[in-house]
Amino acid sequence: MVKERARILVVGGGYVGMYTALRLQQKLKPELGRGEAEITVVTPDPYMTYQPFLPEAAAGSISPRHVVVPLRRVLPHCRVVVGEVTAIDHAKRTATLTTLATDEEGTGPQQVMYDELVLAPGSVSRTLPIPGLADYGIGFKTVEEAIGLRNHVIEQMDIASSTRDPAIRDAALTFVFVGGGFAGVEALGELEDMARYTTRYYHNVKPEDMKWILVEASDRILPEVGEDMGRYTVSELRRRNIDVRLGTRLESCADRVAVLSDGARFPTRTVVWTAGVKPHPLLAATDLPLTERGRLKCTPELTIEGVTHAWAAGDAAAVPDVTAPGTHTAPNAQHAVRQARVLADNIVRSLRGQALQTYSHRYAGSVASLGLHEGVAHVYGRKLKGYPAWFMHRAYHLSRVPTFNRKARVLAEWTLSGLFKREIVSLGSLEHPRAEFELAAGGKPSDTPKNGPQDGSQGDSNNNPKGLS
Repeated sequence: MVKERARILVVGGGYVGMYTALRLQQKLKPELGRGEAEITVVTPDPYMTYQPFLPEAAAGSISPRHVVVPLRRVLPHCRVVVGEVTAIDHAKRTATLTTLATDEEGTGPQQVMYDELVLAPGSVSRTLPIPGLADYGIGFKTVEEAIGLRNHVIEQMDIASSTRDPAIRDAALTFVFVGGGFAGVEALGELEDMARYTTRYYHNVKPEDMKWILVEASDRILPEVGEDMGRYTVSELRRRNIDVRLGTRLESCADRVAVLSDGARFPTRTVVWTAGVKPHPLLAATDLPLTERGRLKCTPELTIEGVTHAWAAGDAAAVPDVTAPGTHTAPNAQHAVRQARVLADNIVRSLRGQALQTYSHRYAGSVASLGLHEGVAHVYGRKLKGYPAWFMHRAYHLSRVPTFNRKARVLAEWTLSGLFKREIVSLGSLEHPRAEFELAAGGKPSDTPKNGPQDGSQGDSNNNPKGLS
């Protein structure tokens, strides 16, 4: 039994937030039933996104609704609040948050009291002050962005098919991806594979008409799978006529022209930005200790250094790696899921006056998909490529996607996609559902530009590496 009533506030509904709350409701089930404990989860979205499946969702291999896990269904014993925490005063054990009803009520932000804090807001895209990036760039961290990008790519093929202007056609069929991590490489590989298949249904668009360009500032891509597999990935992408430019930066994309540091210029309507992530801005609005890179200073027990009753893990936390002294655990899904389990157990141990556990996990390896039946993997020192790596990628992530419901649905979709042809439909109008009615009612259509690179909504790839257990 807990020593005293505990109000547990979980900030964030991603890997760490969902898995921590899920384990807490299991471990504290008697206390929750007696009212001795309560768990509140504050999250901007009422679902957790399984980000490793975003590239396949963009390619149409998985339905978007099967990439997300509804929090209210998997956390029936928790209070789920859809909103955003804007500030935390841990000295007073209070969090300031806004909800969907805040503006309607006109009462201003709410104050929430807590006894134990789990801070796991995740990360946001790390952008640079590049001219035109804010206007024309597309992110790849949310399911909305993934589906928006799929719609956008197919719309560009429609534009190219219907225009007689060679300049417009060339820009529509040029796709620039910035960032050679998992998010950029997998998104590029899956979408290029999908677009190449889709060309068979266009009378005047051929695979060789399209330009796919990967821009990476360092001298290698996918460093997590090893140097050899990184070189193989470059050669495999180039074999598919994808222009891989290493040691190159995007300097501008103003006026829909991508200007690279090597002097190349590409008129394009598609610039996908996957060049890293940074800690969530919320961390700077707390009184908790941060590292030089803006992450929370944590102990191996996943408490926040120097304070009590505060815990953190995942992208927002700098957790010492006890298997490699002097380093921190990588901000990836592999560590986040395991840290959430230890974090939840330690909260329960703390409430019951027991000793805390130390988080320890040696990185097992990584897998990446490069399109249908193509992949690379580096697992426990063993290197795989091609079909075996692609199969391992699917098998591993099928085992890791939360809930049996999602596992069954994803497996069913994969099975059906193997029996039938790909879907090539663009539902870009979903992003502007009221446009037609506004015109019919005599109003003006939405000001949101159509057929431009920002058709994908901006917003949490996982650009973080995806690892194995």
